[in-house]
Parts: sequence; structure tokens; C-alpha cells
Amino acid sequence: MSARVAAIDCGTNAIRLLIADIDGDRLTDVSRRMEIVRLGEGVDRTGMLAPAAIERTRQALLGYAAEIAELGVTRVRMCATSASRDASNAQDFRDMVRGVLGVDPEVITGEQEAQLSFDGAVRGLRADGPYLVFDLGGGSTEFVTGTTGVERAISMDIGCVRMTERHLHGDPPTAAELAAAEADIIEAVDTALAAVNGREARTLVGLAGTVTTVAALAHDLEVYDSARIHHSRADAPAVARVTAELLAMTVAERLALPVMHPGRADVIGAGALIMKLIIERSGHDFVIASEHDILDGIAFGLAV
Repeated sequence: MSARVAAIDCGTNAIRLLIADIDGDRLTDVSRRMEIVRLGEGVDRTGMLAPAAIERTRQALLGYAAEIAELGVTRVRMCATSASRDASNAQDFRDMVRGVLGVDPEVITGEQEAQLSFDGAVRGLRADGPYLVFDLGGGSTEFVTGTTGVERAISMDIGCVRMTERHLHGDPPTAAELAAAEADIIEAVDTALAAVNGREARTLVGLAGTVTTVAALAHDLEVYDSARIHHSRADAPAVARVTAELLAMTVAERLALPVMHPGRADVIGAGALIMKLIIERSGHDFVIASEHDILDGIAFGLAV
């Protein structure tokens, strides 16, 4: 018997909603929505969630709550990740969520985030394991290895928003800024790969908006097409080319790209750099981009 569930993933950069009908191992989308709210704006510098960022998130949640009620959802689960985990005023955020949704957000650990992402990513994937799955977020990136289940996982504080705020201040960024960002990212990626035996994996799988946007650019898509992107393969040279192009552009030039979400244009350069370095440091020739990620993992968990 199928169940209609709502999964919400609130990260550093975006808040996303999946309403789906779950029947065993089959998930049927009813609605997927995403809003860029930049909840983690400034957290790396101040250690706090900005009131304006909490308000942007509240406005997005009001719309989600209305759709959840309209579509007859029976179970709701919201997971909040890096920014709300790190902030000193996280209680303000939790109080706001309960007021809007009527449920408490689960402020999950990086390891829990990794397990949910892995579960969402590898269902239906036709590729050889073991897998190295990375979920490239705004504030952190999760690295997971496993075949049928999670074997090792680690969360590192590198993400497209955090690296942009910490290093990439120019428009476009300077060579010195790029060098500093690259050194920071390489140190974190090498630490993660050692912790999860990432270089032993046979297949590299990437999740989240940076990965799917870079994949769309690597395939020269004229419009964003999730069906063509899901489980598509982006070769390492193509990812390197796209990364170099994005980092040489101004934010205005990135905004003009037809597959670019407006809320991602200012941080996609740092995200692409993280993606490129994960491919290079792990020794893989390509990455498989997945449109299914932590949201799908959250939803499957609701049907148990």
C-alpha cells in the first residue's frame, strides 16, 4: 500500500521539497520544489544564522506547508543540515520551523546526512560498486562509500557557499584567491578520501545542484533537463573545462547561462572547483550525476 509523504531538505544554500507516493522500493514524484534561501549566509564568519536568512526560509516553508496540506500528505519529515547545525542561534530556527510546519526539524549530523544521500543516490543506479558518493552542499560536502549500504562516511566543511565566502571575493576571482581555495579544498578532500577509502571505489557519484548544473553545462544542454541529467556521465576533461570557464566569468555572465538557477550563479564557481578536485584526487575518469539524493532518502525513510 502506497503512502504519500513530504520530505524537506534545508541546507546552507537551498531548501527543497519532495512530495512523493512511496510503494515499497518505488518512489513516484508528486511535486519537487526548490528555493534558494541562503540560510547559511555569513555563518562561517559570524557563527550565527542571520535573521533575514531565517525569514527567507520561513517564507519558503509557508509555501511548502500550503502545498503539503493541499496534496493530502500523511507524513512530513524535515532535515536541516550544515548551517543550522553550526549556528549559535539554531534554536530560533527550530522554533520557526515548528511554528510553520507543526513538526520539529531534525538537525542531522554529517554522517546521518551522508547515509540519507547514499540511500537516495544509489537506488536504481546501474553501475558497479563499491560507490563513492559525494553530496556537495553549500556549507559542507559528505563523502560516503559502500555497495548495498553505507560502509564509511565523513562530512567535511567545504561547500560552495562556505568556500566562496572564505576565498572567492573577486568577480571573477583572482589567481591568488583560486590558489587559496584550491589548497583548502585539496586538504579536505584528501582527508575525506583517506577516511572512507574513496580511491578504492569503482564508481563516483555526485549529488546536489552544483553537480547537476555542471553536468548540464558539460553536456552543452540549452535548457535544464533533469531526465537527461539523472545518471548521466560527465567526463573529467569536460568538468575541468566547465570549471575553468565558470571561474573566468563574472556573476552576470554566469546568470546568462540558460541552465543556471539565479540563486546559484554567485557560488557555482567554488562548487565546480570542489567537484573537479574530488574527481581528480579520487583518480576517477568521470562522475555520474544523480538527481536523486538526500530528499529521496528522507522520503524512503518515512515509508518504513
